Formats: sequence, structure tokens, C-alpha cells
Amino acid sequence: MSSPVPARPPTLDEVAERAQVSRTVASRVINNGPHVSRAKRDAVEKAIRELGFTPNRAARALATRQTGVVVLAVSGDDPGVFADPFFAQIIVGASTALEKTELHLVLSLATTGHGQSRLQHFLQTRGADGVMLVALRGDDPLIDIAAQSGLPTVFIGLPMHGTPPFYVEVDNAGGARAATEHLLRGGRHRIAMITGPDDTVVGRERHRGYSEALTLAGLRPYAIEVGDFSEAGGGAAMRALLSSHPGLDAVLAANDNMAAGALRVLREAGRAVPADVAVMGFDDLPIALHTDPALTTIHQPVQALGREAARMLVELLDGGQPEPFILPTKKVVRESA
Repeated sequence: MSSPVPARPPTLDEVAERAQVSRTVASRVINNGPHVSRAKRDAVEKAIRELGFTPNRAARALATRQTGVVVLAVSGDDPGVFADPFFAQIIVGASTALEKTELHLVLSLATTGHGQSRLQHFLQTRGADGVMLVALRGDDPLIDIAAQSGLPTVFIGLPMHGTPPFYVEVDNAGGARAATEHLLRGGRHRIAMITGPDDTVVGRERHRGYSEALTLAGLRPYAIEVGDFSEAGGGAAMRALLSSHPGLDAVLAANDNMAAGALRVLREAGRAVPADVAVMGFDDLPIALHTDPALTTIHQPVQALGREAARMLVELLDGGQPEPFILPTKKVVRESA
């Protein structure tokens, strides 16, 4: 007499069918993802209970040779980049999203040829299940490395060329436009900008928002200096602006680090902030609270960038097709403007 065939566990597709939702929605509910209505969430949870569905990533990994590892790869030249508050919050957000899964996060700084070769070998030998890319510049080799691996890939911030299917971005142009409009409403008309590097989407989009706001106000961009997103770079750019345009009455820096550098140089030059020169940043990182004076800035949800990117990657690994989305920004007014 043959042994009874053990009951096959229910699948994600069967949960979606029972709940009368898409597979993507079912996956989002299971992974505690966003953008699901209360009614659909309740329907999926009911289907899970009725079918006895249990997400079993360990069993799935055994069957498909998944490793249980995802990579966060950063393009940068300083090993201390992971201590930068921006990247630290990206990591916190991604880690938070992965806590309820059995996936482990591996960090990779792949700037040198050796670092890129190591990452390429790691991905192509299936050392990871998926990858998140952040801080890309120009024709970054990390893009090709991820593409050649064939692994699910999520971009944190858009690359310079082409639009990938899966990404999380911030409304950079809208935030810079709002910052410039705030300075204009404060009576400032000689507004300079310290931009980010021109080979980054962030740098270009924040520059675009500044230019658009001035154009709508019937003004031309007053003065531009390119920075590198570092405090030292912001200071150097501010010195150049004071030399070339000593009559400026406001400065928008494309991130808080550069704004902090600009504030230091203005203080050294005897310019009172905001009486003589108003200063705004972008990011709303902890440094914005500790500058003198405290920095008016544009808040971007940095932790949410990492969190939503990790959730998107989990959904891809579960067979879903998540939609890319852009996170909003908001103005935070403090003493500097």
C-alpha cells in the first residue's frame, strides 16, 4: 500500500486568488509593505488564515539555491562613507525593512577596480539574491556589474542614463524649487547655489529646481559653484562665491554638509546669517540642528529611501512586480533663513 502524498503547502498565487487581489498586493501584505488599502490587507490576511499559508523563505532558498543575502552597494571613494549620516540612515532603513525576513544585509563599497571585481565575483557566483545600488555617478560600472549578474536590482536614486524598472527616488527638483521660493519670499533676490556634482542625478535635479523657481519669479540664476557634497567642498565653493559675487544675499546648498561648510566660511568672512546672507540646505540630517545658526533645510525621508528599496527588493524576490515611486520632501524652517 502506497504512502499518502503529503499535502502541498499553499502558494502565494493561491493566497492572492482567494483574496481576489494581485500577486503583488498579496506579497506587500505578507512583507508588511506600504500602499495597500485596509480592505485588501484584511482580505489577504483572511486568505492566509483560511489557507494556512506560511512564508517559508528557508525552504524556498533550499529549492532555488537562494543565499538569504542581499547587497547594498555604494559608489564612493571613502571607506568612511558608511559613517556618513546620509548613508547611515539608508542602512538603518534597509535593515529595518529586512528585520521581518530571513534576509541578511551585506554592505559593499565598490569604487576601486579591485572592489568592483570582488563585487562582480560575489554577485555572479550567486553569493547574493539581490542588490540595491546607491550614490551612482555618471556611467557607473556598478550598473553593468549588477545587470550582468542577472540578479533583481533596485536603485536608490536614479542613474544618469536611462530609467530602471525598479527604483526609489526623492523629489529633488521639487525640494530645491521650494527652498528657492522660500528665499524669494524672504526678500532675497541675489540667490547663489552650491550644486552637487554634475555627473549625478541628484546634483542636476536640485540645480534644475533652483533654476525653475528663479525663472518663474522673472529672475536668472545669480551665481553657481559646483560642490562635492562634503563640508569642505561647501566651504571652498562659498569662498569662490564671495570672491566672484560679493553682493549675494542668499545661498542654497544642495546638501546640509555643504551648507555647514558655507556657514563656517560666511562667519569667517564677517557675514551675519541670516541678516546679511540667508542659507538653506537639503536633506535635514542631524548636522542641520548643530550648525550656527541652526540650518533651514529641505527634509528628505532618508531612512524611507532605504526601507522602501529593501521592501521593493523583497517583493521582487517573492515574484512581485513593484511600482517605482518618488518620495516627497518638505521644508523645515530654522534660524539660517
